[in-house]
Amino acid sequence: MSEPEQMPATAADPLAKYARLEAFCRKLWSDVYPETPTGLHADITAKVWEKVKATFPVAEGARVLDIGCGQGVALKHFAADRLNATGIAIGEDVRICREAGYDAVEMDLTFLEFPDDTFDLVWCRHVLEHSIMPFFTLAEIFRVLKPGGVVYIEVPCPDTVAGHELNKNHYSVFGQRMLHDLIRRSGFVDINHFDIGFQLKMGPDKYWGFIQRKPAA
Repeated sequence: MSEPEQMPATAADPLAKYARLEAFCRKLWSDVYPETPTGLHADITAKVWEKVKATFPVAEGARVLDIGCGQGVALKHFAADRLNATGIAIGEDVRICREAGYDAVEMDLTFLEFPDDTFDLVWCRHVLEHSIMPFFTLAEIFRVLKPGGVVYIEVPCPDTVAGHELNKNHYSVFGQRMLHDLIRRSGFVDINHFDIGFQLKMGPDKYWGFIQRKPAA
């Protein structure tokens, strides 16, 4: 009689594969570096925040999630507009934001630890390129947004003089058409796309901005 076939470990414990994924994500935390504010990013943040408000007005007191909040560049604007904002980041940026008086927690962007339909606005500036699963990240953003909620997404463009795709913790620097379609496939509507061009010492660089919303219930 032949020996019984060995059952794969994941079949015996279906959660084991997810534990491996979480362990892999945790390992990548060592690639994270502090997001020291710069004049360039402060200027772009101020301008695109005005553009977001002009496209989809945000009411005072609205719940806001700032994914990858850095050291509070956008949180400053949310506070000035009397919004109820929470920032998430990894490492010392969380401490710096808290010391500045902002609500900030350490959290992996891959696994958002918030209930469904929590936020009126999600701010996702220079975040998706750090995700190993950008489609899943978009699905998580969709999940935590309230019906009718708004999300702002900004990413660096590939193949510029800055070489964004070569950054140590950039894992998903992709083309505009691919990103636009992932946003659409995630369920978002009224997608507004625009270019953000600027000059570096080494030459021209560009980011892409996307403003869209979750369909109302």
